[in-house]
Amino acid sequence: MAPYKPARRGSRWTAEQEKDAGRAIRAAEARALHAIEGLELAGQILARAPRRAEKTKAGAVSRLEEAIEAVWTASRSDGSIREKAKIAKQAWDEAEMHRWSLAMSGKRIAHGEARKLAGPFMDEADLVQEGYIGLLRAAKRFDPDRKIRFSTYARWWVRAQMTRAIDHNGRPVRLPGGAVEQTRNLRKVIQEFELAGQDYSIGDLAREVGIEERRARFLLQQGKTVSLDEPVEEGPRQRSLDYFLEDDEAIDPEDEAIRVQELTRLRIALSEVLTDRHRHVLARRYGLEDDHFRTLSEVGEGLNLSRERVRQIEREALGRLKDAEIREVA
Repeated sequence: MAPYKPARRGSRWTAEQEKDAGRAIRAAEARALHAIEGLELAGQILARAPRRAEKTKAGAVSRLEEAIEAVWTASRSDGSIREKAKIAKQAWDEAEMHRWSLAMSGKRIAHGEARKLAGPFMDEADLVQEGYIGLLRAAKRFDPDRKIRFSTYARWWVRAQMTRAIDHNGRPVRLPGGAVEQTRNLRKVIQEFELAGQDYSIGDLAREVGIEERRARFLLQQGKTVSLDEPVEEGPRQRSLDYFLEDDEAIDPEDEAIRVQELTRLRIALSEVLTDRHRHVLARRYGLEDDHFRTLSEVGEGLNLSRERVRQIEREALGRLKDAEIREVA
């Protein structure tokens, strides 16, 4: 195989460059594996029965990494395996370098997907970081011998990582990853039924996804609104949720009294100090009569005056009010 040459920083990789990087990763991993073959400590880790999450290429790579780290640690006290540990460590570091380069060749994918999915729960910068994690996961699983480009393969991992992060961060109570995936599958089935114009029940959805009806009902209730009339306390004096909620839009009586008092004082000052034209401009500019603020152009249209002339009248009126306040204080 020809020597692997990484693409220039910032340039898009070709399909052949992606395959070369994948093959370079595999070759480095093979050298690392060959270096620790025959060592009992490494053999125990590599021969370990994989858990469910490890029954993938990524799981095998993780076990290889664990074996290399274990041999490297043991070599500090056992000189007989030091040379093999050094070779394995160097080969593994080379594989990691190529894997990182391959992952970062898809940075534009992370940024593009982040722009699409950014919202109130996660901003674009956080989603980009999640996208980088997805790229690294894709690079760990990429098979250069399959007829698929890394950029195409990685896009699905990036999007999956981002949507999982949004599901976790967009909920007051974090759901386990399996529950999030089942909820997503339920929503997909609902869309399929609705697109087909078919009626469905919770039981139908549960059977399609392969879960119990009770669990499907629970998952579909997550994220829905809660009735304010629903009791949230136990005991003889049950109180509903709206009892505990503050109305952010309600007017504070004390603030309203101060507002009315200040407006009254302002109107008196306007009538005593300003001319009719001054009062009319300030009233329309600052919504003193109808709480509707207007621009200089809007005020000028009503008086058949230019924008600049309205600004001059406004400045004169404010100056008179300021002088009157100074005299009152004095």
